[in-house]
Amino acid sequence: MDIFYRLLALFGGLALFLYGMRIMGDGLKSSSGGAMKAALARVTGNPVMGFILGLIVTCMIQSSHATIVLTVGLVGAGFLTFRQSVGVVLGANVGTAITAQIIRLMDVDAGSGSLFNLFKSQNLASIALVTGIILIMFIKTRRADAIGTICMGFGILFAGLMNMSNAVTAFGQPLSKLLTSFEDNYLLGFLSGVAVTGVIQSSSAVVGILQTIASSVGVRFCGVFAVIIGVNIGDCLTAYLVCRIGAKPDQIRTVLVHVIYNIFAASMLFIAVGILRGTGVISDHLWYMTLNSGGVANVHGLFRLIPALILLPFANKFADMAERIVKDEPVSEEDSIIEHDLRELDERLTASPRIALNQSAHLIGHMADVSMHNYEACLQQIFEYEKGRKKRISEREHLLDRMADASNKYIVRISPHITLEADEREQDFQLKALVAFERIGDLAVNISHYANTMHDEEKNFSDRAQKELRIAAEAIRQTLQRTVTAFKNEDVDLAKMVEPLEEVNDEIIDYLQKAHMDRMTHGECEVFNGIQFQNILQNMERISDQCSDTAVYLLARYDDKINGDEHRYVHDLHHNGNKEYWDEFNRTYNLYFSQFHELVRGDKRAEKIIPKRYSPDTNQPA
Repeated sequence: MDIFYRLLALFGGLALFLYGMRIMGDGLKSSSGGAMKAALARVTGNPVMGFILGLIVTCMIQSSHATIVLTVGLVGAGFLTFRQSVGVVLGANVGTAITAQIIRLMDVDAGSGSLFNLFKSQNLASIALVTGIILIMFIKTRRADAIGTICMGFGILFAGLMNMSNAVTAFGQPLSKLLTSFEDNYLLGFLSGVAVTGVIQSSSAVVGILQTIASSVGVRFCGVFAVIIGVNIGDCLTAYLVCRIGAKPDQIRTVLVHVIYNIFAASMLFIAVGILRGTGVISDHLWYMTLNSGGVANVHGLFRLIPALILLPFANKFADMAERIVKDEPVSEEDSIIEHDLRELDERLTASPRIALNQSAHLIGHMADVSMHNYEACLQQIFEYEKGRKKRISEREHLLDRMADASNKYIVRISPHITLEADEREQDFQLKALVAFERIGDLAVNISHYANTMHDEEKNFSDRAQKELRIAAEAIRQTLQRTVTAFKNEDVDLAKMVEPLEEVNDEIIDYLQKAHMDRMTHGECEVFNGIQFQNILQNMERISDQCSDTAVYLLARYDDKINGDEHRYVHDLHHNGNKEYWDEFNRTYNLYFSQFHELVRGDKRAEKIIPKRYSPDTNQPA
């Protein structure tokens, strides 16, 4: 039983170490995560700059795995190209060695009267824990909470190390024999490093264990160098398996470069150690040297740094290899067009506002198309759910975000060169339109989330509710179609036809909400379904509102009476008996409400809920 409790103490210490490292990393990311992401997104195509940034970011957040995951995410979102990510990946490999340098503080040996006594593990842990709890419980600001979390993580990390150290001391002889066996069997040492890192999923933790053993019972260079090389491989294989799930080709290439580089680095290290040992450069004294915690940290750091400096000039070769291994997926025509349009936003054109605004208008036109496609796809998910469609909806949403971000930045950069009022008005209109189309895309995705919830819960709307939704969905689709076409063709006459249909949509949504509430109060609909139904209707109505705003902004661009007084214009349409407006309102009202009348024919209770048609002259119920 004594062995059991010692093992329990060892694994308990490891658990504390891993948890401390995690919350310390979380604290660092919460305090500087936005800056880290922004910094990574600004990486140029220069691998050296990427390397330096990857090294710094990993030192800051104490996890190469987190840096790789963040980089893969930025590549997937389009903020970083695959080629730009390669230098960051190599830098992350080196940055992770900083944790081992922190852990070497275990070796500090000083008397109670010395200042260095503060840096002993037990004292550092206590100071960090006390500081952390004071910041979290008594200061109570966001900044203090983040710093307190970092301190608590630091303290827990060292508490775990001390626990492991005490447990390892009890296993001194068996551990010494195990590491001695690696002195004659480098392959076994290498595979052990790979396997243990793969299980624990943290190279820092495995190196920390080695440092704990080194501090307690001592290890020799010849017994641990192969293990440390294996740790580097195990670390990248774990990241590869995690990051490639559901990833795009460029994301898979990013983590594959991580693997390819580490394989080359490991091979180079084994060859170099073999040559240096064979030629006597690594003497018996160095080969059999007993390492403490700091020695293990130094070997780990050198094994990370030296290969990186040698292989950095070949970064593009690693990228070429990854591209040959991972082929591009077939690109849809929609994606190809958008990628082309994004490339067409040439910074050099901003000095010619009219040309530049034409380019951005072209891209926003495709934003409008994508938002409409996503709306149609999201509505289909309600009636005919498909897993593949869910993925495409998410991809389109990422495309919309990229287009909105790119076009917004591009349009703003034109500002210093605008001298004509017409260009200024066009710029203002485009900024409003791109926000509207991005918002429409967001609202469409909201609808898909409700459809996903219904599917996951194995719920369905009643037959009548589905038929009602189909009618409403078509009315909203027609509104969106008019808006998109009016924007792309600068069609003022069609833009005037958006507001009447938007007002009909309000009538439709109001009717459907009352009808559904009636069914719920009579026990014909589940509360869960009713909530999802109401949520879908609200998002559909907001899409219609965005269409109305965009159409009015388009009219204001060409009409000084509307420009700057858009709300008054809409109010007057609704109350001043505009014949063109009311003719279109009545036509579309009859078109859609005749379908509702037919749907509820014979149901006296439902027929009473359908509103009366408005008169075009008095704006009062007929």
